[in-house]
Amino acid sequence: MDEVDSRPNTEPASYVSQVINEIFFSPINLILLTVCGFLIYKLFLAKDKASSTPSKSQELPPLKKKDMTLEELSNYNGTGPDGRVCIAVNGKIFDVTRGKRFYGPGGPYYAFAGRDASRGLATFSVEATNDEYDDLSDLNTMQMESVREWEMQFREKYYYVGRLLRPGEEPTDYSDDEETSQDQSFKEGEKSDKENCEEKSKDE
Repeated sequence: MDEVDSRPNTEPASYVSQVINEIFFSPINLILLTVCGFLIYKLFLAKDKASSTPSKSQELPPLKKKDMTLEELSNYNGTGPDGRVCIAVNGKIFDVTRGKRFYGPGGPYYAFAGRDASRGLATFSVEATNDEYDDLSDLNTMQMESVREWEMQFREKYYYVGRLLRPGEEPTDYSDDEETSQDQSFKEGEKSDKENCEEKSKDE
């Protein structure tokens, strides 16, 4: 009769122990394990951020075209119920809500939100904003050229809303013939800019 080997089979345990030793006591394997764990963590973190980020379909529709006073413009500083942000540049108002990370609360250019940013853009100063209407009459030719360049950039990137009204100026009614009124107000703004430049040239 054959004898039965009563010794415990330690081969599986030895194999597992060897694998553990290879993983945790080999510097290369330990580094690879750490890198894999970090990548997995980043992957799940990215998924969480993507799920919490609002989709583009939730973007606000363009603001209805209208002229505003400085007081009315101040209501669009990103703190309202809809979070809309508008900025005035060279007498023109733009809806910059799509650039809220720059111009909204906490953004680097939040000082411009709901205000006339013309002087600040001309002088490269975020602090150069005014609570009263600014006709920019004291800016030099180079600064005014900078303002116009900024205006064109805003026209390319953001929605044009209307004109920034001077004190006592009446707003344009865009409801009857919106496109014609908008073109007319833009031409009036261009004419005003040209007249300001000519006056500055005479003074200089």
